[in-house]
Amino acid sequence: MAQTQEINQTRLFYASCFALITTAFSFSIRAGILPQLGKDFGLSAEQLGFINSMWFFGFPIAMIIGGLVYHTVGPKRIMMFAFFAHTLGILLTIYAGGYTGLLISTFFIGLGNGCTEAACNPMIADMYSGNQMNKMLARFHMWFPGGIFIGSLVSKFMTDAGLPWQAQIWVIMIPTIIYAFLYFGQNFPRPHVEGVTSLAKNFQAMLTPLYLFIFACMALTAISEFGPQQWVGLIMAKSGASPMLILALTTALMAIGRYFAGPLVHKIDQTGVLLGSAIFAAIGIYLFSSQTGSMAYVAAIFFAVGVCYFWPTMIGFVAQNIPLSGALGMSIVGGVGMFSTSIFQPIIGRWIDGERATKSAAGLSGDALDLAAGQATLLKMTTFPLILIVAFTILWFVMRNRNRRVSVATEGKVLQQPIV
Repeated sequence: MAQTQEINQTRLFYASCFALITTAFSFSIRAGILPQLGKDFGLSAEQLGFINSMWFFGFPIAMIIGGLVYHTVGPKRIMMFAFFAHTLGILLTIYAGGYTGLLISTFFIGLGNGCTEAACNPMIADMYSGNQMNKMLARFHMWFPGGIFIGSLVSKFMTDAGLPWQAQIWVIMIPTIIYAFLYFGQNFPRPHVEGVTSLAKNFQAMLTPLYLFIFACMALTAISEFGPQQWVGLIMAKSGASPMLILALTTALMAIGRYFAGPLVHKIDQTGVLLGSAIFAAIGIYLFSSQTGSMAYVAAIFFAVGVCYFWPTMIGFVAQNIPLSGALGMSIVGGVGMFSTSIFQPIIGRWIDGERATKSAAGLSGDALDLAAGQATLLKMTTFPLILIVAFTILWFVMRNRNRRVSVATEGKVLQQPIV
């Protein structure tokens, strides 16, 4: 569909990046202050898990609703609500009086984050096409780990300086104000795929076996990435390595990997990238569960290489291979990833509490107890990428055969053309 108004692609893209940085700051800074919240409010690991889960629970709700109304209300109004939710969530967090207040405030921040994904993914897909779309989606998503890298360093320095956790939450307002300013007064793109605005066609495309398969895989890729990251502060605190430096190293490598993702995806295709990612993620999480000291940083490198391509490649796969699913299809896939992570956050917290009880009964105490419980929990998390290795191997063969059939059909049409 032709654009009737001039679109400032660069400004819209930068605004989207700052919105995603807001999401990343809310993730990394919350991970950094988790021990302080537990101490100040007397919360157990399971309660902290439920607070974390609100971040991931609000996310898919906003993504799914945003995907449903994207072509009706447009990305501009969705991002206006994102600004409102982010601002309200930040203020409610700062002035939270306890466990319930933290649950509510984290939920609002999750809503703002979900709106960002619901609006920005299809908007970028509408502004670019083909390999350029894959490249720009990857560069957009690089600011999630990139923002986590910056946010984790900010959190570490502010914590080391003895600043209260409320001061760290105020930092999240900086990118929030910037993205609101950049979006202000701009025209937004319209969809360029014919029929994509029809919800009936969206649902029809989403009921195909390929989409349902990706839907299931997204639940596992998301928890493989966010499970270890969100709990790194508590799990690795007694490993002899700095948890926030591990998080910073992981996310810095992820950002670099996503920036250069375009040529890689073009060379070995999306399914090859996903399979390789699952293998590296499994190795990385296993090393986290068995190594201490400087080897924890080696584990972080393997983990970063593994998970850095998961999210943008999954979204790009849907946009490229199931285009009629539209904004709703991309939002549902992203939403199930966050919903899966929301479900598993208190479960992971319960695993940690359970392992602490088991290891304590075995005679461990103090730092040794915390480390053993955390690493035992990480070992359980290796199950997720191991399942993905099998799933993406199947997908690789399916897509290879599908592409071969498309190629043969295309060649047949070419051969039938009259020679001139």
